[in-house]
Amino acid sequence: MAPSLIAALRNSHTSLPRWLRLCATCLALVPGGLLYAAENPTPAIKVDQVGYLADSPKFAVVSASAKTFEIRRSSDGMVEFQAALGPPVFDPLTGDTVETADFSPLRLPGTYFILIPGVGKSWTFRISGNVDDHAYYLAMRAFYGQRCGAAVDLGPEFPGYAHAACHLHGEFHPSSGKTGPRDNLGGWHDAGDYGRYMVNSGVSTGTLLWAWEIFGRNLGPIQLKIPETGNGTPDILNEARWNLKWMLAMQDTDGGAWHKQTSEHFSGFIAPEQDRLPSEVIGTGAPPYKSTCATADLAAVAAIAARVYKPYDPQFAAQALDAAERAWRWAEQYPDVTFRNPPGITTGEYGDFNCADERLWAAVELWRTTGDATYHRFFLKGYAPYLASLDSPPSANWSSMAPMALRSYVLSRRKDADAEAMAAIRARMLTAARAIVARTAASPYHVSLQAKDFVWGSNGIAAQYGMDLLIANEIEPNPDFVNTAREDLHYLLGRNTFSLCWVTRLGEHSVQHPHHRPSADGKQPGPWPGMLAGGPNAGRQDVVLAALPPDLPPAKIYADATASYAGNEIAINWQAPLVFLLAAQLHSEMSADGASTGEQAGKRTRN
Repeated sequence: MAPSLIAALRNSHTSLPRWLRLCATCLALVPGGLLYAAENPTPAIKVDQVGYLADSPKFAVVSASAKTFEIRRSSDGMVEFQAALGPPVFDPLTGDTVETADFSPLRLPGTYFILIPGVGKSWTFRISGNVDDHAYYLAMRAFYGQRCGAAVDLGPEFPGYAHAACHLHGEFHPSSGKTGPRDNLGGWHDAGDYGRYMVNSGVSTGTLLWAWEIFGRNLGPIQLKIPETGNGTPDILNEARWNLKWMLAMQDTDGGAWHKQTSEHFSGFIAPEQDRLPSEVIGTGAPPYKSTCATADLAAVAAIAARVYKPYDPQFAAQALDAAERAWRWAEQYPDVTFRNPPGITTGEYGDFNCADERLWAAVELWRTTGDATYHRFFLKGYAPYLASLDSPPSANWSSMAPMALRSYVLSRRKDADAEAMAAIRARMLTAARAIVARTAASPYHVSLQAKDFVWGSNGIAAQYGMDLLIANEIEPNPDFVNTAREDLHYLLGRNTFSLCWVTRLGEHSVQHPHHRPSADGKQPGPWPGMLAGGPNAGRQDVVLAALPPDLPPAKIYADATASYAGNEIAINWQAPLVFLLAAQLHSEMSADGASTGEQAGKRTRN
């Protein structure tokens, strides 16, 4: 049979019976054609290895010269879609010349791969209305895997991925102003190390609680198979509470919060329970010993918790509100006590010379929860100088909380909100969101990242871009905002220059060697699942990145190596916006009978 006739039969998917098209496909696989199913995937074809929503734009990126591409079913090799590739475009961030494969018209649910003659096949991916439910499940369970002070076991899905209760011995460091034991257990290991840090916990936990407030209708039924599952509280809130309880325990009786709880130096690459270094509460080293940034972050997060947990545990909500108000009063008394590591401490510093933005965030969250005009007046007096922080997002991180404050004000939708402030913040947010959309549409890799963004944790910045767009969509719904946020998720899940899914244990080609002590302790065959690696970093702050060729473009400065702490570390502050991005996908996915994907995922988990 002539090749042209085979192609015609295979591609006539609307006019010919499926059996005839399948026969044509089989003919294409015999000698004289390629046994495509036996080929190894090529990294020249970059796809989201998790997949694409059925009704959303669908792009792959190809770093090879070709004319056409096919989308084939992985089950039988049948062609479901064929089109021409876009024209070649040079991408200065990667140094790649790439072509775009646009298969947006393909909406038929299934598992597929891309085939390009002369180039090869891609990793497999799904098209579905609930394509991201498992990714959300793994990303949230990654927080469970980071629990400190308790035994952790991921169960039969990941046999052997477990550790005994860790860091059970704590004490006050002299810098805290106190002495003696301090066995406040709980919280999450912050990153690849075993420290716990208030300011990074603040932005991370706050982001998860916001995900619940915005997308909770569909997240509520999803069970994470954690010890608290089934207690009547949604599991995303159960997991966030584990860290919240530790944050509350870091508050002194005077209302101030100590900055961190770590050992004096980092442990080796050992399992959590093998780290015998004392877990020390570390302060500023001089009165009042607590720090303003840590205290204000506690006030903000506890204020959110007071409204979020009230329907499920009014007593805990009241405790959180009391802590938030006491922290606020302390920060009013000590508005600029900053933190630097005291002598002898070499763990993460998370230092910040200016805590006014953290106080602004605390004020707006307390106002949203209580309606107290005192907090509102504080916000209105101080917000205007921070409007510019919205112009070039993403800018919210552990040291820059003003964008969280400003966005929270708009999200409040309170009737007593100031109209002038509301209009000013909305305008800046929407203008910035539209600029991100335009820039992403012009990117050869369809990603929002710019050259300046390839710093420590660039993947977290990509997730943050998506989060910012989704928040803008909450104040003015726009499908371009939602679709562009998904483009950033596609980048994280495999559509990047490395053709690498940067979330462990997702897709067919994912990160294998994160800078993460439990993953490198030699007890498991691979990394712990669901964790987002930091990503390319032009700063090259570790020996692995420093040894890469000096002329690499910024998006290429990455190595999947355990020793690369500046490029391959995991961290809760970029894990949280990943969860937010994935939560939005569940929020928007609806089945034919109107049930949300979150509801479906919950049923699947329960069954």
